[in-house]
Amino acid sequence: MFEPDYPIRTSRLSLRPFTPGDVDALYEYHRLPEVVRYLETEPRSRADVQAIVAERAAVRALTDEGQALCLVAELADSGKVAGDCVLFWRSRMQQRGEIGYILNPAYHGQGLATEVAGTLLRLGFDGLGLHRIVARCDARNVASARVMERVGMRREAHLVHNEFLKGEWTDELIYAILREEWQARQPPG
Repeated sequence: MFEPDYPIRTSRLSLRPFTPGDVDALYEYHRLPEVVRYLETEPRSRADVQAIVAERAAVRALTDEGQALCLVAELADSGKVAGDCVLFWRSRMQQRGEIGYILNPAYHGQGLATEVAGTLLRLGFDGLGLHRIVARCDARNVASARVMERVGMRREAHLVHNEFLKGEWTDELIYAILREEWQARQPPG
């Protein structure tokens, strides 16, 4: 079992489990077409967000493969919700995981997604003991690909017309990093 000590703090963020009080803050950006442009989902209604929050608020730990640890990313200085993120435990035997993140557009361009992704990698490698972590994005989502590259992930695949998304075939990029690669990037001490 893996349950982080909450909140998980970075220099500018605090990551924590979902709570029922997060509905309005999450709805603020999950309802926007530009936020879900490269995702399989459509803009979400307030009721959709309320159901998602209720489901995710019940999970504070990973107890087995196939589960996802979903967290809210708040600005440390104000407590405002900047986004949400996920660490998937894909395989116990293969020690594989996957990360994902969504930020409110009001906080784009500030390096917060990179901070979130780096924290998720740390949780996966140092907390869960994973060997390999992947992340995926629509090939048109250049900003997300840059985040993955900034945290040291390498592009391993460009899958052409891999997904039929919102009425069109789209390409998918797959990035990955190994535990030893992650550790080599960490400052000593």
